[in-house]
Amino acid sequence: MGEPHCIPRCITYEHHATYNSDSGNDSRNAHIYQFLERKVQSHREQQKTQFAALYDLYTDWNSKINVISRKDIANLYEHHVLHSLGIAKVINFTPDTQIMDLGTGGGFPGIPLAILFPEVQFHLVDSIGKKVKVATEVANAIGLKNVTFRHCRAEEEKRKFDFVVSRAVMPLGDLIKIIRKNIRQEQHNVLPNGLICLKGGELEQETMPVKHKTMLYDLKDEFTEDFFKTKKVVYVTING
Repeated sequence: MGEPHCIPRCITYEHHATYNSDSGNDSRNAHIYQFLERKVQSHREQQKTQFAALYDLYTDWNSKINVISRKDIANLYEHHVLHSLGIAKVINFTPDTQIMDLGTGGGFPGIPLAILFPEVQFHLVDSIGKKVKVATEVANAIGLKNVTFRHCRAEEEKRKFDFVVSRAVMPLGDLIKIIRKNIRQEQHNVLPNGLICLKGGELEQETMPVKHKTMLYDLKDEFTEDFFKTKKVVYVTING
């Protein structure tokens, strides 16, 4: 069987013929499944099922608690899931890596990354309790075992992690000040421990104070969709 044509609806490859497709869906599916081809064979079918289940889960929860713009829910896989997975274009986390997703909202980038890296531990934090509830319920529904959640302000979380990931929650300088306390010294990955965040637009001025510790990755070099033209992964070494 070929790959499924419509990620939001299909659960396995075998269901692909049931649903309509367009070239955009095919492209996004190909991107997501390229990630899975690098992973351990024993996890792949479960990961496909988990990714496929996200659309209906987020559509349902978003109708009760708004965590994604209702105009944008149809773009869930491109604007939220695939965007989150852009971090995996920068680093392949080693097993047992500890990661905090700060300002996770409804679970991005933490939940897609937790699906992709089942042997990595993710701790999802947000100051808005309703959003944490949605992320928790989605994770439970798809059977994620490698995630924990906390409803608190960023300043309140004192635990140590290898990396903090985030999606445009605040200016880079402010984010670094808050999460510096959370980065442990021991190293387990190819990249030194630090901050990995998803941002868009012109970042030269924002990254200037830490330019010698910062690397920028253009997602337009990885993904062809228009949405990614200005999107970047920003990596900053912390305590290094």
